[in-house]
This record gives sequence, C-alpha cells and structure tokens, in this order.
Amino acid sequence: MTMMNSLPKLRYVLTALFIIHCSLFIGASAQQLSPAARVSLITYGPGQEDISSVFGHTEIRINDPMTGIDRNYSYGGFDYAADYFVIKFLRGTLPYHISSHNLFQVAYYYQQYNRSIREQVLNMSGPQKQRLYQALETNLLPQNREYSYRFYYDNCSTRPRDMITTAMGDSLIWSPQVKQPTKSYRDWMNDYLGAKPWERLGMNLAIGRPADKVTTGWEAMYLPNNVFDQLTKAQVRAPNGQLTPLVTQEQTIFAGQQLFKSTLPIVAYPDFVFLVLLVIVAFLTWRHWNAGARSGMWLDRLLFGFAGAWGWFLFLLWFATDHGVTTWNPTLLWLMPLHLPGVFWATSPKRHPFERNTYFRITALLLIISFFVLNAPGFADTLFVGTLLVRALFRSWVKTERANLTTDLITQS
Repeated sequence: MTMMNSLPKLRYVLTALFIIHCSLFIGASAQQLSPAARVSLITYGPGQEDISSVFGHTEIRINDPMTGIDRNYSYGGFDYAADYFVIKFLRGTLPYHISSHNLFQVAYYYQQYNRSIREQVLNMSGPQKQRLYQALETNLLPQNREYSYRFYYDNCSTRPRDMITTAMGDSLIWSPQVKQPTKSYRDWMNDYLGAKPWERLGMNLAIGRPADKVTTGWEAMYLPNNVFDQLTKAQVRAPNGQLTPLVTQEQTIFAGQQLFKSTLPIVAYPDFVFLVLLVIVAFLTWRHWNAGARSGMWLDRLLFGFAGAWGWFLFLLWFATDHGVTTWNPTLLWLMPLHLPGVFWATSPKRHPFERNTYFRITALLLIISFFVLNAPGFADTLFVGTLLVRALFRSWVKTERANLTTDLITQS
C-alpha cells in the first residue's frame, strides 16, 4: 500500500522533470504564444456507446486567435489495429498516446451521442501558458507520444491535471478538500456503471483490494468530472500573495439532454439471472438427493468448472498483467482456479468418498468465508456463491450424513 501511495508523487516528479527538459533543451520547437492566448480544460460528459466512454473524457485546449492556434490535446488515444490488441489490453500493456485536434472537429461526435461539452478557461500567466504549450507539443512528438495507461493512476484525466499543475508550479493552490478522504476508487467507478450492470459486475469481480482504498480529492481526479469540480475550487496565488480563482470563465459548449437512461429488462439483469440459476440448482439438488450419491455429477462439473475457468482468468489478471488494481482479489476464494481441473478429479468414479467429501468441505468453507468479502454491488455474486455452496454441502456434509444413516440401518437389520 505504501508503494501504491508513492505512485502519484513519482508521476508528478517525472512530469515536472519532463517539462523542465522541454523548456531548457527544446524550447524552439513550439511557436511563441501571443498575450491573447487562452488555456482551458475541456470536459466531455459520460456516454453509453461503450465501456470506454462511460467515465467521460478530459482535454487541454490552447486557443490563440493572434497566431491561429486552436488545438485540443487528448491523452485518450490507443490503436485498435495494434498487434495482439486484446491480449495487450487485458494485460495492461496497451500503449495509450497523446493526440491533437481542433475542438470543433470532434464536437459533432459528442453531440451525436448526447454528451455534454464544458469548458473552463484557466487563469495562467503568459510564461505558464508557454511552458504548458511547449510541453504538450514536445509530448506530441512520435518518440514521446506513448505512455503506459493505468485506469486509476495515470489516464486521460490525470495527465492533463498533472501537466497544468507542473506548468503553474507553486502558484496553483488546490482546495483543502483535495487532501481529504472521499470515496474509494471502486465507489467512484460504480457511480458511473449503473446503466451497465453486467460490465459493473465484471469490473468489480476483476479488481482487487487496491480499488477499495479511500481516495483523497487528488486521487479521485482519475475521473473527468472530478477534475472539473476541483479546478472550480482551486485558486492562483499572485506574486503579491493575493488569491484569485483558477477558473476565470466557464461555459457549456453543448448541454446534453436529460434523458431516461436505457435499462435492461429485469429478466436480463445479473441479479435476476443468478436468482433463477440458484432456484434451478436447488431444485435439481433436491432431486439428486432422492436419486442417490452419484446423481448430478455433471452439474457439479459444469458449475465448478465454470468457476474455475473464470478463476484462472482472474489469476492471470493478478500475476500476468500490469494493471496494478487486479491484485489481492478476494473473488478468487470462490472463483477458485483449482476447481478446474479439481472438480473433475473429485467427481471421478474412481475417487474414494472421503477424498471427494474433503474436497467439497474445503470448498464449502471457502464459500462461507467469501460471503464476508464480496464487494460487487447488487446480489449477483452473493447468489452465485450460494449456488455453489448448495452443491458443495450436498456433496460433502449432506451426502455423508445420508450415507452414515444408510449404513446404520443396514447394520441394525
């Protein structure tokens, strides 16, 4: 946890060194801004096109009417056509990059998807604007444009924040709330995933304990709307010590309409689906109870094999990726990788009842513990853990008790 806390500070230092390098050694590569130049932050509202649009987006705009510069800088680009795109994305090694465009080249896209566009003009001095512009232009060079994206720690919102902070130096005074604890990374994330219940369930199962760290206002700025809010509260200290607001002007370029969020039919929600699954499995288990010890092995293999397959996926997210937030994942207690192939070993006709019972008793214990560490919103994960627990108890304690009773009756007769 200490190492994780040091990451924002390290990134801040590296950003400062990068801007100093830009200013000292390659200062001639960017055009000189005029006194009429304006720097602003552009915040795009959340969308529902895909999972990448749900959280919104942030860009820096440099607008200088005297020189004809009007350019937005975005740190949200990545190459869909990259080799092994899916593998790199899952491993957290897909490189993101900075790109530039004119605001009105992309405004139609955001309007088409009913996503708001807000602009905050920043109170920056001429040298500060030039430093920022120089750093952005240098960052835009082919050899500098890529960076290692991290969902919570280094993304399209934190990068603009860091660039502005470094360019302004000590004159930028953040609100006291920036140092105060707010909600956890996970809680902030879930605020934006209400309309996508399956994606919300999947992301909550995939991320581990680092996501449960309670964030400060600074750390919560991994989300664009939080950057917008904190800039509104920030101030600038003048050479004479006077404090003035950082945001000198705020305007809404496009206001998205307040529409009813599209929702899934109730039968398609994870909670309903897993409730139906629990009822079906409970009914089948009752029938298997009456049919004998060897009944329903196929159902155990199906359920625990499915759990094991997903467990291996989460295991790889922990140990074979660079995300930083998929480690120490308690979901692995019930989506245990060893169920695949463990369940096929335990349900083999050659397996001794004691070995099979031991396997399912250990599984039942882990499932019971899991009830206390579940962290996905809703009840879908709870219901599925309950489904697995029904089968685990059936195969261990319940069937053992019934076998003992049968043995006693035979002995007495």
